[in-house]
Amino acid sequence: MPIRIVQLGTPRAPGEGLRLGTVRRPPRGVPKEEFASRDYYDTWLPNLAPSADLMAQGRAARTDKEWAAFKRKYQAEMNQPEASRVLDLLAALSHQTSLAVGCYCEDEQHCHRSVLRELLAQRGAEIA
Repeated sequence: MPIRIVQLGTPRAPGEGLRLGTVRRPPRGVPKEEFASRDYYDTWLPNLAPSADLMAQGRAARTDKEWAAFKRKYQAEMNQPEASRVLDLLAALSHQTSLAVGCYCEDEQHCHRSVLRELLAQRGAEIA
């Protein structure tokens, strides 16, 4: 019953469970009642998305140094009490139920969800 790290809007894997959107904004042009049926997310968790300014910095990162700076700042945001408690909860739930967390980005290695994967693993989450 691990947590899967997914790209929102892609087909769901068998047994994926509840899909959580860790994005700042809902999908454009998609009615709210269709988010789940179109494989975006079942529940929205924008507090696990990078802040708007930091998201812009991450998108603009072209070098390893720039990406490392984004990663450090995002980790600092996720160490704030509210986000940290949600990450702890998801890590604990990963041992009880199937979940998926995701973002819209095509390349996970240049997306905050790669950092989420690391943060969840550090908290003992079971990750697919």
